[in-house]
Amino acid sequence: MKADRLLSALLLLQARGRLTGRELAERLEVSGRTVHRDMEALSAAGVPVFALRGPKGGWQLDEGWRTRVPGLDAAELEALLLAQPRALGDARLVRAAERAIEKLTASLPPGLRDQAAVLRQRLHVDTTSWWGPAEDLSMLPVVQTAVSAGRKLAFGYWPARRERVERTVDPLGLVAKGATWYLVARTPHGLRTYRVSRMEGAKVLDDPCHRPEGFVLAAYWESSTRELLEGRQRFRATLRLDPRAARSFRAWRGSEELRGEKRLQPEGWTTMRVAFEDEEQALFVTLGFGSRVQVVAPESLRQRVADEVAALAAREDIIPS
Repeated sequence: MKADRLLSALLLLQARGRLTGRELAERLEVSGRTVHRDMEALSAAGVPVFALRGPKGGWQLDEGWRTRVPGLDAAELEALLLAQPRALGDARLVRAAERAIEKLTASLPPGLRDQAAVLRQRLHVDTTSWWGPAEDLSMLPVVQTAVSAGRKLAFGYWPARRERVERTVDPLGLVAKGATWYLVARTPHGLRTYRVSRMEGAKVLDDPCHRPEGFVLAAYWESSTRELLEGRQRFRATLRLDPRAARSFRAWRGSEELRGEKRLQPEGWTTMRVAFEDEEQALFVTLGFGSRVQVVAPESLRQRVADEVAALAAREDIIPS
């Protein structure tokens, strides 16, 4: 839209001081002729913009003229800039967010504008994981459009370990958990959560979205997350842990330190009750800590750990050196 482009040109000039016609054309992704017409339109609207001739010339605003964002203090600015555009994940949304931040910082007084530039140089958000493929967020802009426009969304979906299915839903909101994005939606079978990276061929429909009365996205997400974790933590084990292992398990969801067990454990060790999804996960994690963990209960896990250690020792004995 022309109005949006004119605002972008105005804020670019305000932030950079002076830009050539070519620089403006590249930043606004238009032709040099369009830039010239835009500058004339700004001037006609009363904005004091003028051209300087010569090799160091270009377009600039009258010194001292600016448009400002009122009421934004340093703390508010820092909080806003900490929400880095890269956290959005999708390249198109990142570019749009970058443009928005540029417009905002351009309208700030010089002191705050310099502070914003320094903060952005000293903060980097890396949304890629150390292991495993990156999230495919190609459908995120389409989903976001459906959410903001309040219209139904149709898409193909790949549930975990199942074949592709087709879904048409009422999109209620987006949730970002780490670098993973989820859509919370109303379906004929109730509220459901969909991982955006598992969507294909998302399409915004003309039909309006029907929102449940009184629905609050944050409250729903908190409740559903709690139910998910409680449902998955079905196997509990009591473990004795050396100090390093205990530090790791204190960050584990569903872990609880047992204070009355100190007489029965080595000096410096800690006894904890830990919740796992199942016995297989408990076995895998326990073996990974090796001699730094001892299984107290249940007996079935103690026996499985002992059997695995014995099998490993037997296999190592027959391997030629």
